[in-house]
Amino acid sequence: MKKITLLGSTGSIGTQTLDIVAQYPDQFQIVGLAAGNNVEMLAAQIRQFQPSIAAIRSEEKLPALKAAISDVNPQPILLAGEAGIIEVARYGDSESVVTGIVGCAGLLPTIAAIKAGKNIALANKETLIAGAPVVLPLVEEYGVKLLPADSEHSAIFQCLQGVPEGGLRKIILTASGGSFRDWDVEKLANVTVADALKHPNWSMGKKITIDSATLMNKGLEVIEAHYLFGMDYENIDIVIHPQSIIHSLIELQDTSVLAQLGWADMRLPLLYAMSYPERIHTDWKPLDLVKAGNLTFREPDHEKYPCMRLAYAAGKAGGSMPAVLNAANEQAVALFLDEKISFLDIPRCIETVCDRYQTQNNTNPSLDDILTADTWAREEILATSEKLEHQPQIISVG
Repeated sequence: MKKITLLGSTGSIGTQTLDIVAQYPDQFQIVGLAAGNNVEMLAAQIRQFQPSIAAIRSEEKLPALKAAISDVNPQPILLAGEAGIIEVARYGDSESVVTGIVGCAGLLPTIAAIKAGKNIALANKETLIAGAPVVLPLVEEYGVKLLPADSEHSAIFQCLQGVPEGGLRKIILTASGGSFRDWDVEKLANVTVADALKHPNWSMGKKITIDSATLMNKGLEVIEAHYLFGMDYENIDIVIHPQSIIHSLIELQDTSVLAQLGWADMRLPLLYAMSYPERIHTDWKPLDLVKAGNLTFREPDHEKYPCMRLAYAAGKAGGSMPAVLNAANEQAVALFLDEKISFLDIPRCIETVCDRYQTQNNTNPSLDDILTADTWAREEILATSEKLEHQPQIISVG
């Protein structure tokens, strides 16, 4: 029985994690839950999984949560706000913390969990992208495991099992291509929020779906792969694979290529991160290669997806620049979802802010430096968006 704490329990990652726990109650037990603002869903999760502690980010909703579970016995410890979520992350005897909080908001709770000696099932890529200069030394200091729980990095991690040190030559990240993979680049000027949220393969939250449409998600994954697996950026490639059957590949020194395949189901990488190093038998639908049909690949269109270039550049700059990129992207995506900027304004705003930060980049940032860079980037995106003339244009790749 492995004891689990779940951060972001009402989101896409959180609900799928709880599906796994419900299906395998003899394998997993929930110690703590932390959620954003959904009182009704969190209350139902508390009733079903009976955690010892729970927190809701929205402090004003704590009374409603208490009322919603007033008849639950025994009562869990109930907390609110960022401080409450941090306390859930480090609480008790859970062995592993699944980090499903969206965005850089997951950074401080993840650090708290590491300092409490808990393994991290990392479903929140932004935490490592923004905070790697701080997070990775803490992982080593406290002797915990950092296990990727998103599909691409889980695939790489699985393929690496048994590969000798120095055997890895290249990482190949697969991308579905997002909502606009079959659109002509000229049509992107007229993209609506509804268009961008129609992902052809995956059911995900709004932010990651927009990131998939811009392919910033793949750019962020390049940075994450660099930190997780120690590969130079020149040896991390992206390939469009519309079927989302191959979740990523590795090339070894002798040119052998290994891949991990499966249906588009986030439960598989989550289960592996939660159960590692064990393999739990499931009754899930196995991959049928005949039914999967043709597997196709193509090079990503850099004119259509300028965010990839921005991510590679930020990653190579290092220091606190990836934190600026990440925060700028989060804020720009939020503005697009609120219909305050256009789809093509997302990369325009991000590039402007990253360019402004070049002379300020801290190559050896502390946690305070990273948090300061995060705040600065968000404010700069807001200021930049207000100055836009809203004349959509394609960023050329120089």
